[in-house]
Amino acid sequence: MTAFPRAYFVCIGNAGRSQMAQALYERLGGEARSAGSHPENELHPEVIEVMRELGVDLSDRRPRGIEQDDVEWADVVVTMGCGDACPVLPGKSYLDWNLPDPIGRPVEEVRGLRDDIQRRVEALADL
Repeated sequence: MTAFPRAYFVCIGNAGRSQMAQALYERLGGEARSAGSHPENELHPEVIEVMRELGVDLSDRRPRGIEQDDVEWADVVVTMGCGDACPVLPGKSYLDWNLPDPIGRPVEEVRGLRDDIQRRVEALADL
């Protein structure tokens, strides 16, 4: 059992930001889930590529939709651009990370986004 808060990372497509955050948080030893308000069919190839650079394989992950059970499970819900579609439950902690969607961005930008997410995830783990 870890002292990290259970984290639920939510974005729009669950094909980039939230998937990276989940994987990086889990790599630190935390429990995490992720979802999207409008899930894509598959992860963005640039996201898979930049995560592979860190030794994290996301190729078998698939985008998921928001589930009430996941919101209830989480200690903290981290939203990333899903607006009014993001779940809200009384008594939960919420963080909003204003991060750009990686879709269609060059690998260099997605790499920078990954590094930003990694810094934020490390700070979350220290809460």
